[in-house]
Amino acid sequence: MSDDVTDDDYGDEPHEETDRRRTPRKKRSFWKELPILILVALLLTFVIQQFIARPYMIPSGSMEQTLHGCTGCTPDRVLVDKLVYRFSDPEPGEVVVFRGPDTWLDGAETSDSENIFAGFVQYLGSLVGLAPADERDFVKRIIATGGQTVRCCDEDNRVVVDGEPLDEPYVYYPPGGEHQHDPFDPVTVPEDMVWVMGDNRGNSSDSRANGPVPVDNIIGKARVIVLPPGRWGVVSDHNPQQEASG
Repeated sequence: MSDDVTDDDYGDEPHEETDRRRTPRKKRSFWKELPILILVALLLTFVIQQFIARPYMIPSGSMEQTLHGCTGCTPDRVLVDKLVYRFSDPEPGEVVVFRGPDTWLDGAETSDSENIFAGFVQYLGSLVGLAPADERDFVKRIIATGGQTVRCCDEDNRVVVDGEPLDEPYVYYPPGGEHQHDPFDPVTVPEDMVWVMGDNRGNSSDSRANGPVPVDNIIGKARVIVLPPGRWGVVSDHNPQQEASG
């Protein structure tokens, strides 16, 4: 009597399980997944740039030569830290990007396009620093903070804060130009505001003409130059008050 056992003695179940194991799973089409990947990438980009950091293109030469934005040259793109001022207060010497108050916008020319598509393309370019983020955004260096009194100048042509002249090695005067500040009377900076000036003192529209900037208008601190490659480096935050008194 034979003890041989065949698959038929157990029905069709083994065959069905084998067939299931051998049947390859259907893979999702790359083209079906692509829109999802793009959406996730855009969402991550938005979150990072809205709350953590964002590249900005320098729109003018007011911060020469710390930051290039001159006509005829390749403008710098800087990475702006948007978290730092959630945990600390702005300090003198820091280079910041801020939204211009109304006093800074009066009479300012803007190039915002009325064409919706062109405006959208400009917005996408601003996300990666290929276009200016906004005509209402400015980049300057903090010179004095709330409660301090700033004036210009002493007998050595230095800006003075609370009676002490500043140490400002970053100040730039174009070749052939006068190495002189435009004098202004003492101004006491209101609390929760900062006094900002461009490093290119002879070619900068700043707090001297437009008044101080509310701290709440500061978008973030310029940390590093990310483009062009030959300009990679940390943005100087030399504190002119500490160095002058040190």
